[in-house]
Amino acid sequence: MVARPPVRLVIEPMTFEDLPAVQEIERASFTTPWPAHAYQAELETNKLARYLVVRLGREVVAYAGIWLMVDEAHITTFAVAPAWRRRRIAERLLVAALDLSIARGAREATLEVRLSNLPARRLYEKYGFRPVGIRPRYYSDDHEDALIMTTEPLLSPGMRARLTALGAELAALADLEPPDAPLPGTAR
Repeated sequence: MVARPPVRLVIEPMTFEDLPAVQEIERASFTTPWPAHAYQAELETNKLARYLVVRLGREVVAYAGIWLMVDEAHITTFAVAPAWRRRRIAERLLVAALDLSIARGAREATLEVRLSNLPARRLYEKYGFRPVGIRPRYYSDDHEDALIMTTEPLLSPGMRARLTALGAELAALADLEPPDAPLPGTAR
């Protein structure tokens, strides 16, 4: 077996060409995935929506969606391909989403997360999100409650200091080593 070299991580706006890879990650991540036409409609017609993808080499390995409404950024979707999890890709994507939100004038960020999704909840808490409420029976597949989380003002000194420190830590990381398993659609 020949080792593959590390790959460079790039975060950029989602395009229509990214949708097949996004759908693959979506199906691997959620029991009730959004249909492909939903993402297409979001990209074509939703003026409030911004979507980002993470590329490692030529492969899309993560994505996030944000709705920018007045002075609030609402994170609508967020997922990392299973083979690439636990490599701090989600952290880099979350920082990019928050930076985009700030650049677009958002005062705070919100999201919903399953009560049972402890890894995601810990990630969001690390980046300044705090629980503010519950949406009962929010998820259609099993009627699990959603935890509503929000940040303090994104431009507050505490939040800026947190994002700056965590962003610097992430920027210092080396390129990512490929996972042992090949990425979907690739061969060794």
